Amino acid sequence: MIAETDTKVGSEPIVGRRNGQGAPSPLRAAVSRLRWALPYLPILPALIALLVMLGYPVLLVILISFQKFGFAELIQHKTTYIGITNYIQILRDPFFLAVVVRTVLFTLSVVGLTVVLGTLVALLMDRLGGRMRLLLSIGMILAWATPIVASTVIFQWLFDSKLGVINWLLTRIGLFGDFTNYSWFTTGFSTFAIITLLIVWQAIPFVAFSLYAGILSIPRELYETARVDGADEWTMFRHITLPILAPLFMILVFLSAIWDFKVFTQVYAMRQGGPAGQTVTLSLYAYIQGISQSQFGRAAAASVIMVLLLLIVLVPYIRRLLRTLET
Repeated sequence: MIAETDTKVGSEPIVGRRNGQGAPSPLRAAVSRLRWALPYLPILPALIALLVMLGYPVLLVILISFQKFGFAELIQHKTTYIGITNYIQILRDPFFLAVVVRTVLFTLSVVGLTVVLGTLVALLMDRLGGRMRLLLSIGMILAWATPIVASTVIFQWLFDSKLGVINWLLTRIGLFGDFTNYSWFTTGFSTFAIITLLIVWQAIPFVAFSLYAGILSIPRELYETARVDGADEWTMFRHITLPILAPLFMILVFLSAIWDFKVFTQVYAMRQGGPAGQTVTLSLYAYIQGISQSQFGRAAAASVIMVLLLLIVLVPYIRRLLRTLET
């Protein structure tokens, strides 16, 4: 009787039973709780390195934005916290509000032109022959690979008032009048137009190559069926190409918006924010506050505000992008 009781209780052995009322053993429960982390263990070193290299500078900028941090504090190694005074001073600055509006409009213009022209170039690549496609690809790669400062100098020479090729060409054509000694850098609008043209010229290759790769992945049978049904090129683009490449378009817009919102080198190298500060963007504003005026606390606050504005604009877009990728 005793042996029978020890070996069986109900229908399962004592050794295989769970603790309590059907609860798993502590070891098995711990393993099940840690199971969700197993896929992330291989990328844990990269995440730690990313947090160290990016997390510390971000935290330091946030801390400095709440300090009075000028040239004197930098030399004396003093730390003086002044709360949100830097933020209040920046938000009350009328010039800063004008810079925000200018940066947003500039970003919308550059992103829109880049995506539209990049799409047209991608469609052109899909219809060109092998040799012409190769020549176009080489030209775009050269434009893409040109250093930013070098390309800025080239555009300054192209639009130079005395030696510029653009003035000479427009004067020779004669359709728009005489452009001899015409200065393109006397107004903020024309200077911004040249900066926009420069950035779009270098950004088109990335968009064009990405969309061309996406176009190649679309089955050709879809276009052949649409042609049989009498669809024209615009109808096929609107009902076939655009819906299939919608996630790719959203990713390209997202990346272009980030890059163009924080653009600095082209704006600074072209005219250092001139004429009369009419081409100052948010990134250049933070640079002026920190480097030119030695107000590092205000520069850090401007940088934080810049990131927050970018997040406010892009977070809803990111959520929509993720929903699109999941469907």
